[in-house]
Formats: sequence, structure tokens, C-alpha cells
Amino acid sequence: MTKINAITLQVNDVASAQKFYDSAFGISDRLQLVEGAEPSSGFRGFVTSLVVADPTVVDSFIEPALAAGAREIKPAKKSFWGYGGVLQAPDGAIWKVAASSKKPTGAPPRTIDSMVLLLGTGDISVSKSFYEEQGLPVEKSFGRKYVEFGGDGAVTLALYGRKAAAKDAGVSPEGSGSHRLVIGGAGPGFVDPDGFVWA
Repeated sequence: MTKINAITLQVNDVASAQKFYDSAFGISDRLQLVEGAEPSSGFRGFVTSLVVADPTVVDSFIEPALAAGAREIKPAKKSFWGYGGVLQAPDGAIWKVAASSKKPTGAPPRTIDSMVLLLGTGDISVSKSFYEEQGLPVEKSFGRKYVEFGGDGAVTLALYGRKAAAKDAGVSPEGSGSHRLVIGGAGPGFVDPDGFVWA
């Protein structure tokens, strides 16, 4: 079965990116960085979410990330579904930190419940079928709107339409060039229908 052990981001300067991610999120067990400058502009087609327990834990990630140089796209605030905010790292990757709880629960700060890689797809049905063929079991599915896969990987894979993913992140869906992302799976490498590389 395919599962995600880690994701690798292509960055212009590994040392400065490593410093940012250590300060902001502390996820070196699930995030790798490599030097690379493949052409890329606009939305890269993915958002990585850190799902946490409550608003206090959200803030314990957002505040250090902003202090370390992240750009605020959506300020952390309460919404219908919970509490969260969206940031863009200095390397250009988009990160969402969110909790379903709107009130503090007493959970320890800087503790991640799950890390979700949300891929914006051109056709969710096609991508869903593709990933099922790779051995990923569907855990949640809301028609042609959202799919989340199960498995025991360090990172959960989810699919959303590209425009919907960009809207949720607060950015324009336009973008071209490299995703500047490699997904580290347990099985053989492949490229999915939207050009996301697994290795």
C-alpha cells in the first residue's frame, strides 16, 4: 500500500528554509528540504495543513512562523468549522494551521494531531481512482468535492479541486511550472494525473 512518509520541498536556500521550518513548525521528521530552483509561479497546486487541538495550539504555531518570516495570507480566526489561519513560507509553500475546536481545551502547545497534504486536482474523480489503484484506501469522500485517504503514513493525503483549494487558502488558482514538491511514499515512484511526483 502507498503511504506518505514525508514530503520534500524544493527551496532556493536549504539552510535558511531549515531555520524557518525549525522555528515555525518543528516537523523535521515529516519534512525534507532540497536545493532546487525549477521555474514556478503562482499557486503550486497544494496546501499542507497542520491539524491541531484548539485555538491556543494554532497560535503556538502561527506566531513563531510569522516571527520567522512567513507571510500571513489569512489571519487566524474563528469560523464556522473551527479556528485557523493560512501562511506562506519564505520558500513559497502554503501552510494552513487549523483546529475544529473554537475554544481552548488545555492541549499542550506546538503539538500536531495530524499533517495533511491537500492536492488541488483538475478532476477529483480521476485522481481518486488513480490513488485507489496505487493502494490508498478512501477514508472520507464527498462526491467530486473532497477525498481523504487512510493509511498509516506520517502525512495524510487529501484531494480538493484546484480552484477550491486555492480559494480555501486565500490565493488565486493561477500558477505554472513546477510544484516544487516530491511526495515520499513507501511504494514505487510515479507521477499522478496532476503532475505530482512520488518517489
